[in-house]
Amino acid sequence: MTQHHYNVIVVGGGVSGAALFYELGRYTDAKKICLLEKYGSLAALNSNGSANSQTIHCGDIETNYTLEKAAAVKKTAKMVEKYCLQYKLEDKVMFAHQKLAIGVGFEEVAYIKNRYKEFKSLYPYLELYNKEQLAEMEPAIIYDKNGQERPEDIVGMGAKGEYTTCDFKGLSDSFIDETIKIEDKVTDIFFNNEVKNIQKIGSTYHIQTTMSHFTADFVVVNAGAHSLFLAHKMGHGHDFGCLPMAGSFYLADRKILNGKVYMVQNPKLPFAALHGDPDILVNGFTRFGPTALMLPKLERFRPGTYLDFIKTLRFDHNVIKIFWDLLKDSDIRNYVFKNFMFEVPFINKKLFVQDARKIVPSLTEDDISYAKGFGGVRPQILDKKNQKIMLGEASINTGEGIIFNMTPSPGATSCLGNAVRDVEVICDHLNLKFDKKQFEDELVEKEPTKGDK
Repeated sequence: MTQHHYNVIVVGGGVSGAALFYELGRYTDAKKICLLEKYGSLAALNSNGSANSQTIHCGDIETNYTLEKAAAVKKTAKMVEKYCLQYKLEDKVMFAHQKLAIGVGFEEVAYIKNRYKEFKSLYPYLELYNKEQLAEMEPAIIYDKNGQERPEDIVGMGAKGEYTTCDFKGLSDSFIDETIKIEDKVTDIFFNNEVKNIQKIGSTYHIQTTMSHFTADFVVVNAGAHSLFLAHKMGHGHDFGCLPMAGSFYLADRKILNGKVYMVQNPKLPFAALHGDPDILVNGFTRFGPTALMLPKLERFRPGTYLDFIKTLRFDHNVIKIFWDLLKDSDIRNYVFKNFMFEVPFINKKLFVQDARKIVPSLTEDDISYAKGFGGVRPQILDKKNQKIMLGEASINTGEGIIFNMTPSPGATSCLGNAVRDVEVICDHLNLKFDKKQFEDELVEKEPTKGDK
């Protein structure tokens, strides 16, 4: 077998791995970097446009984000936007649509109005829309099948003309294309190389794949749910388990919505509320979802990985306690049962339409179809030590020259921000130089100075 040695090896060619590969190439003096991908192309799983909502999550209309989390997500979302503008990827990889978070009924209307006041300082472009304004922007959310206005009070908080949508597969391709152009560096990419084993011998990591053998001074594993699987194999992260959550979608037969429309999130639920989005890969037709279904495998629409799931869940009394705490709440129980029924043929559309009519009152079963082959698996991390489910990204930095990242939503949006966090750790560990000024000049949105309007 051929042996290849690198300063850094990145495992996983989704958008997170590709972003790290790009930053290592462009902003550090690492001379030899490598990316290993299990499949024959980049973004073959959750970063593919059919597996996610194609949303740039910046925290303005995601009602499950606190102001603190929104500020952090906004910073990383702007990195994606600035990167795409730098390489002229507008209307190719990144797209602008209008976007809304709607509140329906007295309580939700009050909630949206209060949230607007709180978040306006962080997002100066935010606007509050009444029913008449919404009827002009998104008539489908106001009028029923008879052309009558919905009876409930409704408001929307959102914006027009902001960049809202990204083809994260296209973004991954761009990261790699720009990295391999860099001169005086080795920037190798190996497809069809599934990592089977990682072993540390001395200060060097030995990686055995299905095709070859590689060594590196530092390794970052960005392999979705398999990141924790590989961490466990090496004896790391045993306080964590993985609960794979599959998201499915329903695709309309036309463009029903003009932009993204989100609903108010139930704070009890750890998963995103149903929303409607223009699908940039299907002529802008409206796609509704995602559903949320626990799936006992680590990769959707791929054979196998059931045994990997069992090993990565690491079922014990802590997992039982987490499940019990979730399911003893009637709202969560009903949500879990309903999302299971969304997958059952013959009755799934009827049930799904009932929920989706909160966004589009006129929606019928004939307007949508189950999007076969759409959706992915998000590695929802179980924190066994604290006996709770973790929301957002999880990262295991061993301090020994290897990092394991698990990045459910909004991991794609945060790819460049998460990458720079790892870049700084890598450079410190290997005594490499990181050009922070160039990074910030190119990718970080400047804070307004005093006196700026």
